[in-house]
Amino acid sequence: MVHIVVLGAGLGGVPMACEMKDLMKKGEKLTVISNTDYFHFVPSNPWVAVNWRTRDDIEVFLPDVFKKKGVEFTSSGAKKVDPENNRVELNDGQFVEYDYLIIATGPELAFDEIEGLGPDGYTQSVCHVDHALTAGEEWEKFCADPGPIVVGAVQGASCFGPAYEFAMIMDTDLRRRKIRDKVPMTFVTSEPYVGHLGLDGVGDTKGLLESAFRDRYIKWITNAKTTKVEDGKMHVCEVDEQGEEKQLHELDFKFSMMLPAFRGIEAVRKIEGLGNPRDFIIVDEYQRNPKYQNVFGIGVCVAIAPTGPTPVPVGVPKTGYMIETMVTATSHNIRDIIDGKEPSQKATWNALCLADFGDTGVAFVAMPQIPPRNVNWTSEGKWVHLAKIAFEKYFLRKVRKGIGEPVYERQIMKLLGLTRLHDK
Repeated sequence: MVHIVVLGAGLGGVPMACEMKDLMKKGEKLTVISNTDYFHFVPSNPWVAVNWRTRDDIEVFLPDVFKKKGVEFTSSGAKKVDPENNRVELNDGQFVEYDYLIIATGPELAFDEIEGLGPDGYTQSVCHVDHALTAGEEWEKFCADPGPIVVGAVQGASCFGPAYEFAMIMDTDLRRRKIRDKVPMTFVTSEPYVGHLGLDGVGDTKGLLESAFRDRYIKWITNAKTTKVEDGKMHVCEVDEQGEEKQLHELDFKFSMMLPAFRGIEAVRKIEGLGNPRDFIIVDEYQRNPKYQNVFGIGVCVAIAPTGPTPVPVGVPKTGYMIETMVTATSHNIRDIIDGKEPSQKATWNALCLADFGDTGVAFVAMPQIPPRNVNWTSEGKWVHLAKIAFEKYFLRKVRKGIGEPVYERQIMKLLGLTRLHDK
């Protein structure tokens, strides 16, 4: 009996399990390993952090979903992947053997790499719903006694969109509370310029985001290394284009949210041939690990080389739509391999992103994600804010119903009225 295991149950793992199950035949078994019973819609976390959403709004109880789908599920969590013996050791001491393993764990958040960073230190996070809920509690305290805000992303970060979103969402919420005038705000980022996004920009993201910051009176520091965070004070080294120290900043704050660098989770670390130096999973064009041919990787845990050298280390993001194309390619490739065929499906690795600004937003399409591109497009407006709300509802509905339909690029572009871009 063929046994397929999906390690992870987030934005990649849950769609992966649903799509894979729909392609499986009688007698084949699918198991999902997670470290929690719940799926949460990560893109909504910035809304949770200002109390525009609750945990219940964005969570789905997974045992019920997978039971209906006929998928085995454990929330014991993985202690160690053992690709030499085709098994995963769980935190409860049990082992799950597999014929095919799909790693979809997402990242570990490397707060410990900077002193004082993170929810256990002095800054907030929107990377996990638990962090966002804590941030929401601190946000209410802050609004009762406002002061300076520092927001952004540290060196090595690879997901910049949520930092921009949260800066704008905080601005929107403060204006609604009529206390924006009491809150100086500074955006601190490792990017070489505003709007780089780990992608060397997309269309006019530099101009659009700089303009949005000017309109909202948000100052910024780029090429920034966050060296240490203390209670109410952030130490930042701004460097020049050669990476040499340009200026040291000591930024006072009463509230701060800084995105950390990512790395592979403990269960996949130090396995020769599986991951890169940061323990992100190495995959070929078919999402398959070159050394362990029955192991596949999808989502944020996958290794992607940077777009080019930058004065401060900057990673490459993996957007939600890109992840779903990895899911679709992987599910069909595993089906083909089981059926004795060669894998042939490739993820597009195109980027489609909706960045919500609370009452408006910026959308961009990069085809492919890494330049040079066939399509390099950005737009802004209230429609982006509304589109992200619609996608939140769509994705949560899909998870709750265990819908495994693949997300085809042209269909998504059509929904957004952007088919002309896809067809270029």
